[in-house]
Amino acid sequence: MPTITIDALGLDEGGLLLVRRALAELPAGAALTVRGAGPQWATHLGAWAREQGHEMAMRAGPDGAEAVLTRGPWAEGRWLGAMATGRSTLGPGEEPAARADPAWGLAARGATVEAGSPPIAFGLSARDEVWAVTAGELYAQAAAGQWDPQTAIDWDAPFDLPPAIEAAVAQVMTYLIENENAALVVPARHLGQVHPHYREVQQALALQCADEARHIEVFTRRLGLRGHAPMLSTAGGQASLHSLLQAPDFSTATFLLSVLGEGSFITLLTFLQAHAPDPVTRRICRLAARDEARHVAFGMAHLEHRLAAQAGYRTQLQAAVEQRHEALAPTAGLNEEVFDALVLLAAGELTPEAVARGHAAVQQMKADMAAGRRARLLRLGFEHEEARRLSDLHTRNFM
Repeated sequence: MPTITIDALGLDEGGLLLVRRALAELPAGAALTVRGAGPQWATHLGAWAREQGHEMAMRAGPDGAEAVLTRGPWAEGRWLGAMATGRSTLGPGEEPAARADPAWGLAARGATVEAGSPPIAFGLSARDEVWAVTAGELYAQAAAGQWDPQTAIDWDAPFDLPPAIEAAVAQVMTYLIENENAALVVPARHLGQVHPHYREVQQALALQCADEARHIEVFTRRLGLRGHAPMLSTAGGQASLHSLLQAPDFSTATFLLSVLGEGSFITLLTFLQAHAPDPVTRRICRLAARDEARHVAFGMAHLEHRLAAQAGYRTQLQAAVEQRHEALAPTAGLNEEVFDALVLLAAGELTPEAVARGHAAVQQMKADMAAGRRARLLRLGFEHEEARRLSDLHTRNFM
């Protein structure tokens, strides 16, 4: 029988730490001898043992009275370190539990949760509803790729644009801001519903929200950099973004926002980077596109996992695109002011020849968006014709 001596150390002065650690190394039903010399140590130890479900008996020892503690069968893992049975990280190819028990509450994954802890219900507590195999990797990339708007962009870079070009930049920035507002709100709505057991997903979504907040900041700063006020936001654009907030579940929202919308947005930001009339706009579009690529990668990884586990869910995604298209059919889609601003930025000047080139460039951008959507839909297992049809049904507002 193992024996520990706490000497004159009081239970409230660290003695219990020694007792708990020693018991944690024993199976239920095993006994531990405790020797002490402090005032009323045995009385205090007995009260603690009864509270924890252990049995205690006193007996005469070689140096005076000693206690024999028998570990209770229902008191496994009271000391947090020794008896944890899970792991806080996952190995290659491993996945967390299929369903997170509400009794785990907010505990670290793998921790031993003490009986009597309050259960906490989370709306997203099933693995297949949220999981992405690469979530941890994407979080690590996002954490390493965070950038400071103040230092990553030279806000004092010299440039002077004609009023019409500056107004076009302001209109595009106005449009980008409202789209990024939606791209922030959608994952934020689901973030607090994800059970902490799927912490890699929580972390990836948290940094996605941080990315979008940063994008809103830099687009807003660029809009007002030369004193311009925000431009037009249309009812059609608002309706398109509002429909993202009405998605019935996390997977559908991720599909509409990240796979279709943000995927198209990357093409838009790449277009703006190529045709930016000034170094500040060029830089912020480059940085934002890099962030958006991670968001799309997470969305694709999640949908690939969901569809591998539930192939029939593809029908629900198809219906979501069709329903959104039908709901937005009466709206105007991309407003003319944004379209004209994109044409003018690609043209660089207001001449017939330049505007013709700008218009062709915008049409090519839209074709590239459609091709990208089709490629992602094919990767998710949609047939070629279905992928083409669903891509064509995507909102004309791009997001």
